[in-house]
Amino acid sequence: QVQLVESGGGLVQPGGSLRLSCAASGSISSLYDMRWYRQAPGKQRVLVADISSDGTTNYADPVKGRFTISRDNAKKTVYLQMNSLKPEDTAVYYCSADIVAYGLAYRAYWGQGTQVTVSS
Repeated sequence: QVQLVESGGGLVQPGGSLRLSCAASGSISSLYDMRWYRQAPGKQRVLVADISSDGTTNYADPVKGRFTISRDNAKKTVYLQMNSLKPEDTAVYYCSADIVAYGLAYRAYWGQGTQVTVSS
């Protein structure tokens, strides 16, 4: 069984920073791309950033220059450093990872989400 557990969300003032973490655990044979998504109230879930197993990164335009995705392969953990936060960054943030678990096929797994609220 594979689990992704996010942490680090909370309430922050505009211009502030937060760091999200997402740790993968369980019977993991191989860990590939890892991603952060967000879903604002009444809106669809959208991709924020992704990072490949070799460290190649991509960002959605609204967060370029403010957010940084990184990973620690030894800890099976992906991070999202969020700086210069804006009210429009308010959303539930989800991590996702492409994983081959022992005895199972390659598939995407999801975390439960962590709330980020940017407000004064």
